[in-house]
Amino acid sequence: MKLRAGTRKSPLAMAQTYMVLDMIKAAFPECDTEIVTFTTKGDRQLDRPLDKIGGKGVFVTEIEQALQSGEIDFAVHSAKDLPVTLGEGLEISGVCPRGNYRDMLVTKKGVVFNDCDVFTVGTGSQRRRGGFARLYPNAKFSDIRGNVGTRLKKLSDGLYDGIILCAAGTERLGLSLSEYEVKEFEPWELLPAPCQAIIAVECAKESKAAEIISQVSHKETMLRFETEREVIRLLGADCTVPVGAYSEINGEKISLTVSDGKGHFAQGEKEIEKRFELVKELTDKL
Repeated sequence: MKLRAGTRKSPLAMAQTYMVLDMIKAAFPECDTEIVTFTTKGDRQLDRPLDKIGGKGVFVTEIEQALQSGEIDFAVHSAKDLPVTLGEGLEISGVCPRGNYRDMLVTKKGVVFNDCDVFTVGTGSQRRRGGFARLYPNAKFSDIRGNVGTRLKKLSDGLYDGIILCAAGTERLGLSLSEYEVKEFEPWELLPAPCQAIIAVECAKESKAAEIISQVSHKETMLRFETEREVIRLLGADCTVPVGAYSEINGEKISLTVSDGKGHFAQGEKEIEKRFELVKELTDKL
């Protein structure tokens, strides 16, 4: 059997797609795979912030259309890029183990800022801006687009004093940051985006690909994905809504922290089977 994987052309998207293919090959060595690449609206329009060109769907729509038409059998996405509602007839059939979800401040070697300094940070995320401003009240922000390598080059070229990246991206690309200063933030310092560092695999419902992907999916990460996606659904959190969410599983329970981007936080824990009740209780508090 042959499965065609749809993905964006960026180095990170390709690296994540190979991770999915490795999972498939490990469980189904007889399965042939092929990668079909797409240049999405979000990849073409790099001169404006995401919320000005259509929100999260700008990285997904063209690939979903190919999935619906049968041009590809499954699509590989960064889960935090998924819109609130998936395309008709589609589902997230599986996920890879979650990577390093932490946001991090990257600056030039020898450059370290404290909470009193005035400096300019490159980020297009309203969530990151709000959370970072609470840690560094004098920080200024400037939009930044492009892949990880492009952003690091802009930092090196002096266009920004620092940039904010997700640690999983640099790790999956195998990039060394030894020539930079790096400060990672724990969730209680800078709450990640819902589903950050999760790779999601989208399939047509009840398809053969969906069956295969569901068998290789990482169970614990899928529970966390479902929980944090419910936060997005209940809050209607598209690209313009700076929502944060992070969950952890501890034995038979799941803990969850959520924020609305306005400085309001809620935290709690319940049995895993009551995870959606937990989401509803916490989002109602915001």
